[in-house]
Amino acid sequence: MDVSQMLKGILEGCILEIISKKETYGYEMTTHLKEAGLTVSDGSIYPLLLKLQKEKLIEGEMKPSKEGPMRKYYHLTDKGNQSLREFKLKWNTIRTGVDQLMEGNHGTQ
Repeated sequence: MDVSQMLKGILEGCILEIISKKETYGYEMTTHLKEAGLTVSDGSIYPLLLKLQKEKLIEGEMKPSKEGPMRKYYHLTDKGNQSLREFKLKWNTIRTGVDQLMEGNHGTQ
């Protein structure tokens, strides 16, 4: 299975986590993901940001940039913070289960 296909399911939670740390813009999010070893194209980030805005999980505001044109900076809403908390709970459950399977700690009593 392609890593990008696996990442699609968790990208929303990753983006919410990045935004929760500080107000940020799209390209900066892509950079954070790459630094974490998660290569994602801009083409998958921006549609997701629009989706998160429509769901009122994030809000965006155009602000001046020191390096050129204005940028849209995003921050979490209260609903976004709640969604991130729920994602973390679900992710921990999934990660624990997968780790157990991969380490051979399943089906033994």
